[in-house]
Amino acid sequence: MQRLVLFCLTTLVLAAMVGSAHANPFSREIDPQDIIDRAQATVENMATHPEYESLKEDLRDARGVVIFPRVARGAFLVGGSGGIGVFLAWDDERGDYSPVAFYSLGSVSFGMQFGGDAAEVVMVARTQDAVDSMFGSAIRLGGDASVAAGPVGAGRSATPTADFLSYSRARGAYLGMSFSGSRMTVRDDFNEAYYGESQRPVHIIETRRVDSEGTRALRETLAGFRGDAAAEEAPEASGSRSQERESSGGVRPDNFEVESF
Repeated sequence: MQRLVLFCLTTLVLAAMVGSAHANPFSREIDPQDIIDRAQATVENMATHPEYESLKEDLRDARGVVIFPRVARGAFLVGGSGGIGVFLAWDDERGDYSPVAFYSLGSVSFGMQFGGDAAEVVMVARTQDAVDSMFGSAIRLGGDASVAAGPVGAGRSATPTADFLSYSRARGAYLGMSFSGSRMTVRDDFNEAYYGESQRPVHIIETRRVDSEGTRALRETLAGFRGDAAAEEAPEASGSRSQERESSGGVRPDNFEVESF
């Protein structure tokens, strides 16, 4: 009887291990390009959703963006909740986003109210310190850099001061997730597999020693959210100048003022 029980338990454990291997969010069997493509879909779908207006606003002047298209709940014998994602930084001089570097996210707290198996996560790097913290081998959120949950729904009541603002959703609905204490780790294996050579994030992001056309759609999508801000400001400035001309009967040199945009 004891042998039968032991055999059954062993069989169950092996079956769970096999199943977890297929669901393992850290597996190198995942196609790096698929991660990038799904990251592009994640940020576009979330930032254009009415509940995520604050995310759209934060993307207008983001210093960088981290996107995890699938963060899975802790799987048996896998090592906790987490997933694989990408990081890009905005370059003021070039006027575009950098190529992507790959990272894994671990030790995520889904919270008691979370009922799904996975979530999508977007983190906005709001400071240069946040960007610089991504160039180490690993970063502990809440320690190496501060993180706060971005507001979702009816507007922002206060301006957060954290280095990173996080937004997450599962099955189309926002559900709170805690990233304080979570760890983001550089995935050199994914970076090498994607670019064909070993490169550290600083060389991918800052000096751009490598690049790939496969990152273009994601970079253009993120840059588009910065363009949305400029497009909204332009009509307001134009309307203001038109009203000034109408009220003054023309623009005189002594009426010129410096405008700040």
